[in-house]
Amino acid sequence: MGNTRVKVIGAGLAGSEAALQLAKYGFEVDLYEMRPLKTTGAHTTDKPAEFVCSNSMGSLDATNASGLLKHEMSALGSFLINIAKESQVPAGNALAIDRTVFSQKVENLINENGKINLIREEIVKIPEDSPVIVASGPLTSEALADNIKEFTGAEHLHFFDAIAPVVEKDSINFDKAFYASRYDKGEASYINCPMNKQEYEKFYDILINAPKIELKEFEKDAKFFESCLPVEVLASRGVDTLRYGPMKPVGLVDKRTGIENYAVVQLRQDNTAATMYNLVGFQTNLKWGAQKELLHAIPGLENANILRYGVMHRNTFINSPILLEPTLQCKKRKDLFFAGQITGTEGYTESIATGMLAGINTARFLKGQKQLVLPDITMLGALMKYITTCEPKHFQPVNSNWGIVAPLEADKKIKKNKKLKNEMLSQRSFDYLKTFVF
Repeated sequence: MGNTRVKVIGAGLAGSEAALQLAKYGFEVDLYEMRPLKTTGAHTTDKPAEFVCSNSMGSLDATNASGLLKHEMSALGSFLINIAKESQVPAGNALAIDRTVFSQKVENLINENGKINLIREEIVKIPEDSPVIVASGPLTSEALADNIKEFTGAEHLHFFDAIAPVVEKDSINFDKAFYASRYDKGEASYINCPMNKQEYEKFYDILINAPKIELKEFEKDAKFFESCLPVEVLASRGVDTLRYGPMKPVGLVDKRTGIENYAVVQLRQDNTAATMYNLVGFQTNLKWGAQKELLHAIPGLENANILRYGVMHRNTFINSPILLEPTLQCKKRKDLFFAGQITGTEGYTESIATGMLAGINTARFLKGQKQLVLPDITMLGALMKYITTCEPKHFQPVNSNWGIVAPLEADKKIKKNKKLKNEMLSQRSFDYLKTFVF
């Protein structure tokens, strides 16, 4: 079946990775992307693999759950994780990318691949005439989402994701802002805007009283994904919630004064030229006028030029425990696979990882080979096990975390030593992948 054409719906992170994997196995691929013919309200370009929210993919440290997943993806031959490293901008121990450079590199790789045909067209129904990978993402069009719902016979679910504002670096007041990384780990690549108690209380008062964009009626039953809560929702939980969350000052000392401040707003580099910085943890659904007032109340951002305002958008995902095998193959139709955040995985790294796995397993299925199922001693295997075997009634999106990985068979002393435990969990995955014949 090596000459079979495969249709991949969506040229986001998952779809682009899946298409490249299929091409590597020798398959012809029709990769469909509805942009620019139809926009999503969150994307700003028509490029493949656009980073919509943050530009950070999280930690590169293998003793971090997200970091381990990246190492596993590299070992398994992910294309986009390598491109991300080529597009990297300074972000301490995290892998943050220049969005424009990254997307352009992905587009170039797709266009240069003779087996991939990038088609600018909206797909409104799951194709029935060929093998398919649905990687349409959390911003799946309403027509296709309705067709998926009809096909599966199950309600698909929704949650909300929010995007943080981006400001121009040259408009930041460095008489107040300073460069530092938490506990001086890695390069001091974050810009920090410090606040004293009085400044924080003024900021908090503006935030909790700021007008929000009203949700449409059909959106009101949707839920927020906990790790992407808008800053105003976090603030509503109590006056000090932000000081123990995205605005925590711990480990951030202004070397000019030797002071660890009452609260700190961090900004992370958003492009290679270092002219754009996004506010870390400041995803929001405030009206744009309120966002401007709020940002200008932050010391160092009094005259900040806001290049992009924060927005909130609805994300769509299927009930994977009912619908999918751990291979990402649809239980109801064997030549249909799903990948990306539509499966209920959350995060850029996770999207790429599921695209990689769906591409590999579609190719293996079509070649009559055994599909790849990793054990839950690996982060990717644990993620796949979780989204396909957890209790379906309360299924919610999840990202890579140590809680889903099979526990160590070790004594209590090791289990209480978090650093040592994570090192052993990572090493266990590495040891498995070293002996794994791929």
